[in-house]
Amino acid sequence: MFKRLLPLALAAVMATTAGCGFQVGDIQTPPADAPTMKPGPNTGAPNAGDPVPTQSGQPDPNANFSDADVTQEINDAVQVVDTYWNTHWPELFTGTYTPPRVLGAYNGTDPNRFTCGGQIAEAFNAYYCNPEDYVAWDFELMKTGYAQGDAWIYLVIAHEWGHAIQNRLQMNLVAERKELQADCLAGAVLWGAQTDGTLTWEEGDTTEIGTALSSFGDSYPWTDTSSHGDAVERVTAFGQGRANGIRGCLAEG
Repeated sequence: MFKRLLPLALAAVMATTAGCGFQVGDIQTPPADAPTMKPGPNTGAPNAGDPVPTQSGQPDPNANFSDADVTQEINDAVQVVDTYWNTHWPELFTGTYTPPRVLGAYNGTDPNRFTCGGQIAEAFNAYYCNPEDYVAWDFELMKTGYAQGDAWIYLVIAHEWGHAIQNRLQMNLVAERKELQADCLAGAVLWGAQTDGTLTWEEGDTTEIGTALSSFGDSYPWTDTSSHGDAVERVTAFGQGRANGIRGCLAEG
């Protein structure tokens, strides 16, 4: 039941599976002036007194919604995630922060949908396109998740944005298991946004995020535990970001 300050978001999260299998190629070698980590205190971790919400048991307030509601929620999540990185990048890294392009929603059944490196976007998937530096998602994936709550949308976007961040860093900061690092970065950003006051976690959100991460695993052809991690690893990675912030997610952080 995330609340975004302007405007308010709606509810809960989905327990389902999404893929990041549209990672075309490995992370490209960054230029010589690629951002490196700056010294200084950690940022993005929640304050010690931050509440840990529990399952609310309340009826789903998203029982009736329109495509416009889903689109608005996606736009809100993009703004929250981009604002976090834009705000904290100078505290963490050298160089200037530049966001990935947001191509946004596509129809997974459209034969003319987005391509990345010559490959057509997977149906019911969300991804970061490395060679073309953009993020995109099947609208049906987001809509299906939103039916059970808006936190799913925030989690998907924060995760894919994490892949874009990986592609902006020197290689020594990028973890070998990039999917788990993206989960960690998502945790750091979503909890950090709460610290910043741009996103409010409500009762039940932590449990529901854990349920969603636990179900990610290998239910789709483009996911497997060797790249995405099993349920425990994914929940642990997200929690590491929540507890330790961005620096706690970096390979040499």
